[in-house]
Amino acid sequence: MRTAAELARRLDLTPAERAGADAAERAGFSICITPYVLSLCHRADAACPIRRQVVPHRLELSASPGDRDDPLGEQEHELTPGLVCRYPDRALLLATDQCAVHCRFCTRRRLVGNCHELGSRTWLDRALESLRRRPQVRDVIVSGGDPLLLGTRRLVRLVASLRAVSSVETIRLATRVLAALPQRITDELVTALRPYHPLWLMTHFNHPAELTASARLACRRLADSGFPLLNQTVLLRGVNDAPDVLQRLFRSLVAERVHPYYLHQMDPATGTGHLRTPIATGLGIMAQLQGRLSGIALPKLIVDTPGGHGKVPIQPEYICRRDGGVTWLRTPWGEEVAYEDPPSSEAGGG
Repeated sequence: MRTAAELARRLDLTPAERAGADAAERAGFSICITPYVLSLCHRADAACPIRRQVVPHRLELSASPGDRDDPLGEQEHELTPGLVCRYPDRALLLATDQCAVHCRFCTRRRLVGNCHELGSRTWLDRALESLRRRPQVRDVIVSGGDPLLLGTRRLVRLVASLRAVSSVETIRLATRVLAALPQRITDELVTALRPYHPLWLMTHFNHPAELTASARLACRRLADSGFPLLNQTVLLRGVNDAPDVLQRLFRSLVAERVHPYYLHQMDPATGTGHLRTPIATGLGIMAQLQGRLSGIALPKLIVDTPGGHGKVPIQPEYICRRDGGVTWLRTPWGEEVAYEDPPSSEAGGG
């Protein structure tokens, strides 16, 4: 679905949605929604959490304080077109500008659907040569766009080329297709990629309603073939900014052998302020989830600092006070418990 008229035939659009869709079709961040995702949208309820993620809104035309076209400073940190290096030991490779769905909170809305040179042979050769010159880069995250929208043979050539760089130890494929087009995870795809382990899949589920039977099957198919699965959730206003929603999501992911890896404070991409939450919201949610979810189901709350300065984990404050060698800690249930440090090596007699 790529036009406002198509959306209006399938959904009862509000005036604000219709205005947003018309603007997106003319000149804004374009509309792109798979029939599968559209089938998950409530026809009449504009508050539907799936619908809020994919249907444009008039508020996208409004700027918010701190908005940036390139919120993570990726262009400033490019080594070659599409190869971004913000950390000493890892790099981001943008393999395509195509996505199965154009999420309205997209960090790379400046790029998605508008950078067709990504993925060419020349582009890849330049990126590979840059990686060979930087043996300190051991981890490559392949993203975009969505690399799993590449044809299988093309994707395998890309992964094989990265695996041939001797200093690259880990390859991660960052993808939204398990939530947006789970039918893409075929036996053919899994069989073709399996020889290139260790190959990690970074999934992107934001709401428990996205974990349909098709999505669960896709997760199981990958997990059964030895692909470690990590999920990155974006905290979104009116979608998942409630502890009970995220608790259901994280429990459901763990049941499918997907580790909730990051809960992202939403990046301040231009036109997305209506979907962003205050940082205090995420801290409050994490405080309520602590002690109610096991460690394997509890992600890190992360702020990817504007301008490309790296990710910062944040968490509620659990230290109440310190007094000499005693630290008072607040438990998830509000109790204050003392923890006493061991004596120093001198006091302990070596």
